[in-house]
Amino acid sequence: MSIYTPFSEEELIPLEERIDVIKKGGKVSIGIPKEDHLIESRIALTPDAVSVLTSNGIDVILESGAGLGAHYSDTLYSEAGAKISYDPKEVLSQPIILKVKPLTVDQIKHLQPNTYLISAVQINTQSKEYFENLSKKKITALGYEYIRDEHNELSIVRLIGEMAGTSSILIAAELLSSSHNGSGLLLGGITGVRPTNVVIIGAGSVGESAARSALGLGATVKVFDNSLTRLRRFQELLGRRVYTSTLDPKELSKALIRCDVVIGCLKGELRAPIIVPESVVKRMKPGSVIIDVSIDNGGIFETSEINPKNEAFIKHEVLHYCVPNITSKFARTSSKALSNFFLSYFLNLCDQGGFEAMFRKHRGICQGIYMYRGRITNRQISNWYDLPYQDIHLLII
Repeated sequence: MSIYTPFSEEELIPLEERIDVIKKGGKVSIGIPKEDHLIESRIALTPDAVSVLTSNGIDVILESGAGLGAHYSDTLYSEAGAKISYDPKEVLSQPIILKVKPLTVDQIKHLQPNTYLISAVQINTQSKEYFENLSKKKITALGYEYIRDEHNELSIVRLIGEMAGTSSILIAAELLSSSHNGSGLLLGGITGVRPTNVVIIGAGSVGESAARSALGLGATVKVFDNSLTRLRRFQELLGRRVYTSTLDPKELSKALIRCDVVIGCLKGELRAPIIVPESVVKRMKPGSVIIDVSIDNGGIFETSEINPKNEAFIKHEVLHYCVPNITSKFARTSSKALSNFFLSYFLNLCDQGGFEAMFRKHRGICQGIYMYRGRITNRQISNWYDLPYQDIHLLII
């Protein structure tokens, strides 16, 4: 028995759900303010990335001079399709704000309600006021260091870690030279001369990259970490055998007393643990070099301190380089790496119909959200600053 219907058989076939997709016409606009920190020279998008975004219908408003630290002029961005603004308030009034460093409290005042903010969080350098001011404007904020990819990896952390590891070896090679009051050694090894000894404390992505660079130059490398699992994984990723050890105080002390360079890149839950006491630094060779990459989280050497001029300093006849964010020293390469990361997400934003659709589809991006419409969704930030916490998965349906 057939049932009467006014629709044809073809019309009764279920169709795919249609969602609003961002199209050309300036519906989405990204504001890129100038970095205001003295040691921050990177920019989140290169002119090439801006060209791709603008051709896909996304407007980019760039504060004048924002790319100069990475040697990208306003002209290059203008030719790529970006609008150059001399008014910081105009840039900060865009619906999406993209920045390398966190915003300042003064910059937050110029944000529009319900803005999407993408930047680093750097929880150790923030204040409760920072998060409260974002909350008042019902900001949705993503910390790019928390975003996970489809393999559940912190891809941007690894990317920056690779840069930091290679950078640390290049900086160490420079500081070892006689012109910097170093020991006058060439980092690496040549025929008939013993290779330099490099100690790496921390077997993460920074340590792995530092080890690759040091071994490539011919240095001998010793790696210390507080996890056997990480040390085993380190050996596998490196593809060769190097000396590894847990953080045994006697073994570490002996290695540091004999080494020419030590790279500190061990992370902690909140603050990096102090691994090397001042008494051990005093026994290190005169002219040897300490690169404390962990200074961003407090440093792992008792003698580490941030120099006001962001330069190397000498303590107990040992050169210390304790400059936060050392990847900014190579701003152009760092900017390209960051830009590659952000570009893919913004292109997905076009395809998937906006942030909310992207949040629902990609749980890895959800893990990068530390504030959703003014509500703290990161438990670490909530505990650190005694702010109310809400589960992001209960807010995004």
